[in-house]
Amino acid sequence: MDSLTIPATGRTPGVSFDFAGGHLRMTGESYPDDVAGFFGPVFDALRGYLARTDGAPIHFNMELLYFNSSSAKALMNIFQMLETVAKTGRPVTLTWCVEENDEAMRELGEDFAEDLRHVVFRMREIPASGDP
Repeated sequence: MDSLTIPATGRTPGVSFDFAGGHLRMTGESYPDDVAGFFGPVFDALRGYLARTDGAPIHFNMELLYFNSSSAKALMNIFQMLETVAKTGRPVTLTWCVEENDEAMRELGEDFAEDLRHVVFRMREIPASGDP
């Protein structure tokens, strides 16, 4: 599998995983009615990709504007998978994109970052939605 693409909906994030290039991205909002149903295929594809032993760098851009507590647990599972592979020496960078002045999302990113010892965590500010 070279990629996984799931279009965003009003309640689920867009998923764009380019496994061949090592670029993973989630965008939008995440509060699906069926968290396990949505994230199950994402976890499966990510596990398969991370099991590869090529050691190529992984770049994960997290561009969520909002997520609920159930999605937060799913995100933590994803971050733990990345941490596990980074622990083996595979370079992993997680870029947490936060809208300017969104302190709540900034703090959530910082909270996730505290659990990451081997993943390089970067905070990137982006213009607020609706801004030119």
